[in-house]
Amino acid sequence: MLIAGFPAGAFQTNCYVVAPAAGEECVIVDPGQDATQGVEELLREHRLKPVAVLLTHGHLDHVWSVAPVCGARDIPAWIHPDDRHLLSDPAAGWSGTSASLFGDLRLSEPDDVRELSDGAVLTLAGLEFVVDHTPGHTRGSVSFRLPGDAIMFAGDLLFAGSIGRTDLPGGDYATILRSLAAKCLTLPDDTVVLPGHGPQTTIGRERAANPYLKEAAPHAGPTRGIS
Repeated sequence: MLIAGFPAGAFQTNCYVVAPAAGEECVIVDPGQDATQGVEELLREHRLKPVAVLLTHGHLDHVWSVAPVCGARDIPAWIHPDDRHLLSDPAAGWSGTSASLFGDLRLSEPDDVRELSDGAVLTLAGLEFVVDHTPGHTRGSVSFRLPGDAIMFAGDLLFAGSIGRTDLPGGDYATILRSLAAKCLTLPDDTVVLPGHGPQTTIGRERAANPYLKEAAPHAGPTRGIS
């Protein structure tokens, strides 16, 4: 398994490429602001051929470069339908003064956009990605899991020591707690979490120390096989 990434743009949003090994097909996750050059460098370095872009949600800092990245390689982008409108209307994901900062920014959908659904299994680049709908940060937030390798691309659902903000349009604190309970607390402790910002972590580490996961725990109900 090859996973490589870099923090893109002013938002330092983690962009990842995922492949079975160097020299094979790959998937790109969350190409954010000014990510195009970094993506191309990783593709050259590891001799990878991209077949799709996966988007954890529609916020500008995660989708900024999706159209040029997809267009350059003629590949589709996958996003949840509840966030699809943000691909062409990025200001809708922000509010007040923040939204005005992007008033003159014009983005467009890639030519090929495909919609995600909860529980779907995407077979891409020889890998199986399980889609978990995890609303709360946005209505269409999702995470992607590679169950066989115990890896989760969490987007802005879960960070090391924190969680995604819920004060922007489509965000809701009670909803993100339910997503954390249903989609994170049910995972094995050794699951590696690759977040949208900041360093990687594990479910076990966050279960033990993340105050938001502790708050989410009562929403999880009975669990089995988790110490």
